[in-house]
Amino acid sequence: MIDSGKHSVLGIQVDAVDYEAAVQRVITAAHEKKSYIVSALAVHGVMTGALDAEHRKRLNQFDLLTPDGQPVRWALNLLHRAKLSDRVYGPNMMLRICERAAAENLSVLFFGGTPEMLDLLEERLTERMPGLRVAGKIPSQFRQLNEEEAEELAVQIEKTGADITFVGIGCPRQEIWAYEYRERLSCPIIAVGAAFPFHAGQLSQAPPTLQKYGLEWAYRLVCEPRRLWRRYLYLNPLYVGMLLCQATGIRKYDREDAGPPPEKLRFG
Repeated sequence: MIDSGKHSVLGIQVDAVDYEAAVQRVITAAHEKKSYIVSALAVHGVMTGALDAEHRKRLNQFDLLTPDGQPVRWALNLLHRAKLSDRVYGPNMMLRICERAAAENLSVLFFGGTPEMLDLLEERLTERMPGLRVAGKIPSQFRQLNEEEAEELAVQIEKTGADITFVGIGCPRQEIWAYEYRERLSCPIIAVGAAFPFHAGQLSQAPPTLQKYGLEWAYRLVCEPRRLWRRYLYLNPLYVGMLLCQATGIRKYDREDAGPPPEKLRFG
């Protein structure tokens, strides 16, 4: 098990952990019924905070940020000698958490996506893990909620008695959601990005070889060019350039330069 603390990647405090440590942290928090917010950050996730001081403040208050993308793992190894042999990929972490939850009689809730996606997600996961208890499935409304609606959603989730809540409404909306609901829900909140459509069978994952060499972004770009071209063709080169500046000491990225507490956005 590797768990050597948080380290700055462009000012974002990413945890140098492996799957075993990340899953154990979540399961422990679930048994203790305490708030614990988690996200798996690829390059895009890191850059949302590196380029936005308010969002950087949110991310740096997460209990656990795992290196979802290979380039983030490489950065931890290069800058901080983390010696991580693998990334902690959100969709795989979700499966491992569900496996432990099934084994330890912990229930899960899925928030995000469409009703059809959530039905497929539950069907496929419970086929794979017959002991998995799904306490609830709540689709996204794909808009911002007012304060009353946000409170109703929190109450709805709490009433299910879910021990773990997975959120899949896209980056950075899911991280904002987890940050804003962290004091309303007494369970771990895990932001898992595209894990819902992947595991529901609605979106294909990159082949293992491309994932190993940090080229998952290229596969997804080919699959969804209109939606993702700006993200990858702009942010990936910028990430490399900024990382070189940090590695060579040309620039220091300090977590303390984040702005004032961010305004509530209440995605739902």
